[in-house]
Amino acid sequence: MFDFAGEQEQLLNWIFLAATGFIAVHGIRFRDKEGNTDFVRLLFGTIAAVFFFRVLFQDMLGIVHF
Repeated sequence: MFDFAGEQEQLLNWIFLAATGFIAVHGIRFRDKEGNTDFVRLLFGTIAAVFFFRVLFQDMLGIVHF
């Protein structure tokens, strides 16, 4: 994904995975004081999860090619 980084691509992939993984988990599991979910957080959490799995399976593990 970060082809411009050259030798540092692997490090940037790990940083990207950490950031998107945190956003995905927080967005999907967030509940307010009453226990209700927030549509916007669910939406962005799901989008972050899609990018997380795309980078993990395509760039890091090389299992899937889109």
